Amino acid sequence: MKGQVRDRQGNANMIRCMPEGDRLPHALYRADQVRHLDRCAIRDYGVPGITLMDRAGAAAYRVLRERWPGARRVAVLAGVGNNGGDGYVIARLARADGLDVRVLQVGDPERVHGDAAASLESWRTAGGALEPYQGLPRRSEVLVDALLGTGLKRPVEGVWAEAIRALNTQVSPVLAIDIPSGLHADTGQVMGVAVHASATITFVGLKQGLFIGAGPDHSGAIHFSALSIPAAVYSSQIAAARRIDWAQQGERIGPRQRTAHKGTFGHLLLVGGAPGLSGAVRLAGEAALRTGAGLVTVATHPAHAAWLNLWRPELMVVAVETSADLAPFIERSDVVAIGPGLGRDPWARDLWASVCALRMPLVVDADALNLLAEAPASGADWVLTPHPGEAARLLGTSVASIEQDRPRSARDLQGRFGGVVVLKGAGTLIQGSPGRLPAVCSDGNPGMATAGSGDVLTGVVGALRAQRLDADEAACAGVCLHAAAGDLAACQGERGMIASDIIASLRVLINRTSRSEESP
Repeated sequence: MKGQVRDRQGNANMIRCMPEGDRLPHALYRADQVRHLDRCAIRDYGVPGITLMDRAGAAAYRVLRERWPGARRVAVLAGVGNNGGDGYVIARLARADGLDVRVLQVGDPERVHGDAAASLESWRTAGGALEPYQGLPRRSEVLVDALLGTGLKRPVEGVWAEAIRALNTQVSPVLAIDIPSGLHADTGQVMGVAVHASATITFVGLKQGLFIGAGPDHSGAIHFSALSIPAAVYSSQIAAARRIDWAQQGERIGPRQRTAHKGTFGHLLLVGGAPGLSGAVRLAGEAALRTGAGLVTVATHPAHAAWLNLWRPELMVVAVETSADLAPFIERSDVVAIGPGLGRDPWARDLWASVCALRMPLVVDADALNLLAEAPASGADWVLTPHPGEAARLLGTSVASIEQDRPRSARDLQGRFGGVVVLKGAGTLIQGSPGRLPAVCSDGNPGMATAGSGDVLTGVVGALRAQRLDADEAACAGVCLHAAAGDLAACQGERGMIASDIIASLRVLINRTSRSEESP
């Protein structure tokens, strides 16, 4: 895609611009980085700020019409910054289309300056009126949140909080402009109160806060427009994180050679399953088989070892009383995953002590993480998969502190314990070694918040490590495969979904990659 821009000397040049499309980009940015990209486009490539505002408003209006084509009555809640400026553009375009549009001004309109003021004047010149916010219209079919942008640093108060709460009580859909008002653009933290949008359109760069923390719960369907700024602008910033999904990560899974045998795809040893907790390690084992591990051995408590594989005979199950019993099975394995149903009794502690000391690929989950928290150690070749509660114990802090800034929490975990950290939750974060961009998975759904889901992930990541993916690759691909399998299972409904439903979708998805061999 090419467009004409002017350089600092005012000379017109044809230059390649960022393309528009249905697929979301993979680069995620902090708010200050996106502001830098804006300034770079304006300062270095001569794209006027008002042009960017007009493009943003037009892109948002297109989304509004595509998502709610039958809507005739629109209410725009406008703030006093550039977010409000985008709202005035939307209102002007909607009015020109013959829609019934009301613009409700939140905050003193005398504080509207710069490009936003020019946009407001264009709205008035077109015959539009500005009403002070005194509550929401009763009959609006679409509400536009153009209140607060990405610069929010403190909790929302006063009339702003009142307007957001009013939006959240409406049954009509809400389109958020750039970010749902009240959501922190970097961390996804709710700053007191935040809009629950039906859809969000964001501009220039994807804000990482849309995909982490409370972001997924508030953003709805996410749309993106680069506003046709020059592609070279993006070379001025290194992304803060990378968005990953199974459509991308599935490319790591190539076709199998015709001469392959089970040894080609690795031997995974799963350690766990204290008395009363056998289901966890059983789920992990079956998930590993469905993800393509060549051999899976479950080392578990003698109390149930004899019948653990009764309904899944492909699992090799061995009873281990002590770490000495475990040693010969470690020698035969390529990867060890420990934690599902492990418990924290003397049996568990003995097994954990022997596995923790290994110098081979490990996946560490559940009670193994709790034992690690009691006696911290650092590993070079392990994948840790804590949920926020386990992460809090590992860092000696609270769950609230972990969730307040998930990227920082993931960095702190990796810095203290090494390896690759998978911080589970909505927008699961994968933090590799220092210098590697953190990854944020955008697949997944609330139906996956069910007992055993994390155990399934352990089996998936362990199986991919056994198939010769390195720790970062296995963590990223495993998280996305697990999440996409959850999305496929959720086609029958999120409520009532169980971990076994996720396992049932794994085989379908891991064989549905663009590099899979075609049938003869």
